Order: sequence, then structure tokens, then C-alpha cells
Amino acid sequence: MEFTWLSLCSEETENFGRLLGGLLRPGDVVCLYGELGAGKTVLAKGIARGLGVTEAVTSPTFTLINEYAGRLPFFHMDAYRLSGPREMYDLGCEEYFYGEGVTVVEWPERVEEVLPAERLNIYLKVRPEEPGQRELCLVPRGRRYEELLGELKELVRAGH
Repeated sequence: MEFTWLSLCSEETENFGRLLGGLLRPGDVVCLYGELGAGKTVLAKGIARGLGVTEAVTSPTFTLINEYAGRLPFFHMDAYRLSGPREMYDLGCEEYFYGEGVTVVEWPERVEEVLPAERLNIYLKVRPEEPGQRELCLVPRGRRYEELLGELKELVRAGH
């Protein structure tokens, strides 16, 4: 089961993330796939808002991991500058993935081997014919994420 959603602008992408963030629980992991400029950080900002984070959320490209306080701790990781899975493991990723917070990973394809088997993968794609639009394809991996996707679909259908 997967779910594809079309965002017409960055505000819609962020609002979609806010809906998702409102449904996340401790230990949830969300992986954001997409090219530069696909909207990964915009979506992560929305997820943070849904988790009750009030401070400014910025890309962790140079810090690798940004931590924020909300109704749950929010850990925003960026694997773009990592040389591979070993480096991610050395950062203590397991403490984040299996802890009490929510973890969002940008550029997860660079560290696939250390990611939890169960997670929500989101593939963001710019629509070339409409550069402001993004296609988000959500692919759940595991029962928890299938249920999460079902809840999210209901919210989207209800027009939230």
C-alpha cells in the first residue's frame, strides 16, 4: 500500500508535513528521498510543526543532526555529507532511531544499511511541467507505518 499526494506549492508541502507530524509517535522514523530542491527540508519543517516544535527548523546539512523540543523530541538528520553507513552508525543513529523521539532522515539512500527495516519512506519529486509542484509518494515499511498511512489518508480526505 502506498499513497501519492500532489502538492501545488511549498506551503501545501509544509502543511502536509504538519498533518503527518501530528500523527507520529515515539520511535517513528521517516526517510525523505529526493533530489536537491525537491522539498525535503520544507516537508521536515512541517513535520516539526506537527510535533509542536516552535523554533526555526533549518537544514542539518552541515551539522548532520539537529535536535528540537516539541510534544516529542524531533531529530532531523541529513546524510548527504556522510561517506556511508558506518559514519551514520558512528553518530549514534540507533539511539535516535529507537529512542523516545521522532527521526526524519534526508538523503537516506546514502545510509540505507543502518536504517530501521520498519519506517515510512517518502519520495519527493519535482514535476518538470509545473516547477512549483511536488509529487509525494509515501511507502510504508511495516505494520505501524501502514496504519499511520491509513490515518493520514483519512485526514487528507477530510480536507485538513
